Parts: sequence; C-alpha cells; structure tokens
Amino acid sequence: MTFTCKKSGRLDAIMSKELCLPRNQIEQLIKQIGVKVGTKDVKKCSFKLKVEDIIEYDFVQAVKEKENYEVDFDIEVLYEDEDILVINKPPFLTVHPAPSVKEATVVDWLIKRGISLSTISGDERHGIVHRIDRGTSGALVIAKNNKAHLGLSSQLVDKSMGRYYLAMIDVPLKEDTIVDKPIGRNRNNRLKMDVVAGGRKSKSAFCKLILGKDEKKELISAKLFTGRTHQIRVHLNSLSRHVLGDDLYGFKSQNSKIARVMLHAYILYLQHPTTGEFMQVIAPPFEDFENILKKHFNKDEIDEKMDSSYIIKRFSTFC
Repeated sequence: MTFTCKKSGRLDAIMSKELCLPRNQIEQLIKQIGVKVGTKDVKKCSFKLKVEDIIEYDFVQAVKEKENYEVDFDIEVLYEDEDILVINKPPFLTVHPAPSVKEATVVDWLIKRGISLSTISGDERHGIVHRIDRGTSGALVIAKNNKAHLGLSSQLVDKSMGRYYLAMIDVPLKEDTIVDKPIGRNRNNRLKMDVVAGGRKSKSAFCKLILGKDEKKELISAKLFTGRTHQIRVHLNSLSRHVLGDDLYGFKSQNSKIARVMLHAYILYLQHPTTGEFMQVIAPPFEDFENILKKHFNKDEIDEKMDSSYIIKRFSTFC
C-alpha cells in the first residue's frame, strides 16, 4: 500500500496520522518491518519526508495478525475496583503487543476479559501504566480509565508508587547498597543495556535478605528509584552479580535447569488514584520461583525474611 506525503516532517509522525495508529506502534513497525520512501528502504523513525514523497508500506497485515492470537491462559487478579486492576503477571508473558511479539499478551487478556480500560497509552497498550519484562513475574497495576491512568502516572514521576522485588543472585552482596549509575544501550549487543557514560540517570537499592545453604547464593530485595529497561539486572551486573537464570547478563551454569530470570515484583505500593488511600499489594511468587527458593534457602529464614513488613523496614534503614 502507498500514500503520497502532503507535508514535510518526520516519517513516524506523518505515518501515525495517515494510518490512524498510535505513534509508538508506528515506531515499532518502522523499526521491525521498514517502509520504502521512493526507492529507498527506511527503518529510521526520524527520517525526514518531503512533500510529494511516495511512501510504500505493508503494516496492515502485521497489525491484523496480532488480533488473532488465542488467549488460552488466565491471570491471577490481586485487587480490582472500578478504577484499577492489580494482577500477578506470570513469567513468560509479554505485557503489551509489539511487531516482534508472536503470542498473546497481557493486553490481549485484558481485552478478552471485556473490562473498560484507559486509552492514554494507545490502542496496543490498553491501561498499561508500567511494565515488567517477559521473563520477570509479579505485581502489575492496570488503569481502567484515563483519570486513573493520569493519577498513577503522576505517582511514577513523584515516586509515591513503586515495587519491591525479590531476586536470587549467584554471588552474595558485600552489604546493602545503592547503585546510582546511568544506563543506556549496550554498544556491542543491541539486546542488552549497560552502564554507560551519558546514559539515562538510573538508581537502584539492594538489600540482603537470606544467604543460601551453600553460602554462594543469596536472596535479596531490590527497590527502584527510576524505571529503566533491565535496570535491576544491569546494576547487579555492574557489581559483578547476576540473577539466577539470567544468561543475558552473565549467569552461567552448565548444569542449570533454571528456565527464566529469578526476579519477581513482590510488593506493590501506591495511592489509589480516586480515593487517595495508601495501598500495598503482595504478589505471591510462582511455583518455579518457590521451588528454586526452597532448594537453595532454609525454610525458617524464608518465612521470616520474606515478610513484607520486614523487607520494607530493612530499606528504611539505609534508603
């Protein structure tokens, strides 16, 4: 399909208006699929179009294919009212559609469930205020209307909403610590992020919880002050520590049967966007996380130190 450019400007902006699709979706489609401007193949969103340029694209089929994925799973709902929904996202489930995603997502499940959702983030991100990586599990809040979405988004900015994560790592931390290092794209591997000069400001706090039975592994908790891609994993990597199962950033074990990153968003805290009430929601870890936890750590300590009050209090002493 083609259209003729009627005014100059950025490729992504003009295509978003022409095709009536959210700009962030158009950006992904350009990067993943590409377009032709005249005879030139283009995958750069900021490419400058001129009047009378002819743009050739094949996006519609790609968008339609994503509407046909079967939603053959369910998600645990931790809290729900007319404004917000808090879920316990399972591992191996992507939050929202993208050109590279070839399976049903949390957004597809939300749509199938038939609930009213905010539209501020665009059609492909119904109600999504924040996200979790595909391999990471845990608490995720969904906005069911635009007013709630704006309220929750403002809390992300002023840090009145956030999460405490659980992570099992391959080498114990020396002490509770805060890592304040900028994060940007890894120059040698586009799948990875890295601590880089000139990157975006990124700050994480890490708290020691339980030393493993072999004293080689450790269960820790993490709290984020910013929300960068792979932030916990990148900051741990800068300390020469890695989450169990995270072979992208350095966890290595020939005998490992750990299928995914052992990282779980355990405690979500926020102020209800309508009532202003302070809320704290706990997302129980999934079976795979529990099994590895029980294998490497003592049960008595698990019961004591995974208590939400204990974790929050620990952070209050050094953050």
